[in-house]
Amino acid sequence: MSDLIHHALAVFMAFLAMMNPVANAVIFLGLTAQMGVATTRQVAWRAVRMAFYIVVVFALFGPLLFSLFGITLAALRIAGGILISLVGFRMLHGENSRMSHPKQISAESVDEVDSDAQNDIAITPLAIPVLAGPGTIATAMSYSPSGHWVETGITLVMFTIICFITFYAFIFSERILVRIGRDGVAVITRLMGLILAVIGVQMGLEGIHQSGIIGL
Repeated sequence: MSDLIHHALAVFMAFLAMMNPVANAVIFLGLTAQMGVATTRQVAWRAVRMAFYIVVVFALFGPLLFSLFGITLAALRIAGGILISLVGFRMLHGENSRMSHPKQISAESVDEVDSDAQNDIAITPLAIPVLAGPGTIATAMSYSPSGHWVETGITLVMFTIICFITFYAFIFSERILVRIGRDGVAVITRLMGLILAVIGVQMGLEGIHQSGIIGL
């Protein structure tokens, strides 16, 4: 039981740091700044829903797909750990152009498109790659080993919780930005980056241990 609780907490923190609802809420605010309340809610719900579908597919069938190509879980964890660590290091250094210039995104992405194209913002860039990017997918697959349905179920439950948190962060994005300011968002982003870097290193070490390259 303690192992499952540890797994649940690790997955929750990994997804929370990777998706970073607060920082992504600023991106969402920039993309939907000139949309009505109803449209904003529709875009938020569609983006989160599409990201959920993508991650579920990779969590359930990704290991099977990888096995067809002879890719082992150890290799996935090593590669995923490197990828997640790189994302974390970039966040630690504040390298996030979309978050730094959300209004520019709004002007370019919202003013020049019709209502149908506005709705497509939910798919790109929000669902892919902001929410369900390579790091999120690698995290889901690494914590959903083939044949371990309990761990996979816990992973999907934790991701569902993060999706709801992200949805409400999107809905209340304007209030969040007013409350904590851009400096607060920057601090949270760097903290999430540190957590991601540590999780990525740990994931990579587990992959190395499983591969038998180095006995840890």
